[in-house]
Amino acid sequence: MNNYLQNTRMLDFHSPSIQQLIIQKGWHQLSENDKIADIYNFVRNEITFGYNSSDDIPASQVLLDGYGQCNTKSTLLMALLRAVNIPCRIHGFYIDKKMQKGALTGITYMFAPKKIVHAWTEVYFEGNWVALEGVIIDDRYLHQVKGRLCRLDGGYIGYGIAVDQKEKMDVCWRGKSTFIQSFSITDELGVYNNPDLFFEKYQNTNGCIKKILFKRLRKKINKRLDYIRGASNI
Repeated sequence: MNNYLQNTRMLDFHSPSIQQLIIQKGWHQLSENDKIADIYNFVRNEITFGYNSSDDIPASQVLLDGYGQCNTKSTLLMALLRAVNIPCRIHGFYIDKKMQKGALTGITYMFAPKKIVHAWTEVYFEGNWVALEGVIIDDRYLHQVKGRLCRLDGGYIGYGIAVDQKEKMDVCWRGKSTFIQSFSITDELGVYNNPDLFFEKYQNTNGCIKKILFKRLRKKINKRLDYIRGASNI
């Protein structure tokens, strides 16, 4: 299990900000189940759904940003789990960009790749690898958009969500896998010991034009998500 506990450039859990957070939260003193629950809930709700500068930023930067999407939230979640001696790994996929419609609009949606690089954290718990994809969407945002998901191919998608049954969405930690975008998976990209290895191969902004365009539009996207999160109606 040592491979699933190591510090890396992206999983920089020795950084002062992450160590300070762990001490402040008292996570070292908790049981294994409660460590996973508290860290999962922190990343899910205290780190809101939003778009960072790139997929391969370190966990300390995600924490500083205070927001993240599937890939960056997975990095922070992994770093915090490893910091308290919980083994974890990253599992990669491509997902259909249709599930981002509503979160991404206009030119941003148009220029998004048809297949988006997607990853979730898997934690080793009670002898099994458990997927924690549900960490992506915070409760405030989910509350605002779950009634606006579109029916497609037997499931419900939109606003960064893709599920088969919207009325039975359960992203709370109960010792089992949680999912929030998995209905839109198109391709399996494999399991990796750490995100550094995965994002060396797969990136959503792996070109100069895409990087420049995304940099210009990212703040606008995040403002829209904040508006959705706080709006009385959309």
